[in-house]
Amino acid sequence: MTSPDAPPLPLRDIHLPDPISWWPPAWGWWAATLTLLLLLASGLLLRYRAKRHRLRAAALAELSRIRQGYALHQDPRLLATELSALLRRVSLLRHPRHEVAGLSGEAWLTFLDRGWQDRRVQDHKWQGSPFSQGEGRALISAPFEPDPLINAEALLELCKNWIRNLPPEPRRPSRHSPPPGPEPHP
Repeated sequence: MTSPDAPPLPLRDIHLPDPISWWPPAWGWWAATLTLLLLLASGLLLRYRAKRHRLRAAALAELSRIRQGYALHQDPRLLATELSALLRRVSLLRHPRHEVAGLSGEAWLTFLDRGWQDRRVQDHKWQGSPFSQGEGRALISAPFEPDPLINAEALLELCKNWIRNLPPEPRRPSRHSPPPGPEPHP
């Protein structure tokens, strides 16, 4: 033991290390952040696809209801009216209102064909302009004819394929872009 009269030892005070910095984070934090971002991106993609699929599924269910109704009433005028209304509702949900709402007659059929031609259709019987030059013409003529002759099965199949092959959702204009309208003349 040391005596109480002994001089104190020349020891220095305890120095603690610097506190741990938050930057740069350890590799585990980078991995956790990357995993979280990937999960978030996957969730948003699945939500978008589910929304798009939900629209298609609802439209196909409505088309099935129209098909069953036609089997009961056999009224081609009512069939053409209901199919045109269904395609218009789907188009209004998929495209901006100003592009779809005012269309009628040939312009409506051309709009339906435009969406059709933008897609890659494998079946040769649906290539070209099936609405304005094929079975789809019944959508504008049959509701106004007293006793229209239409190929109901071909028309129902055409509408079913149009719904199944819905075009991708177009980009919405940004809030900084000018409103749609006629182009100015120079």
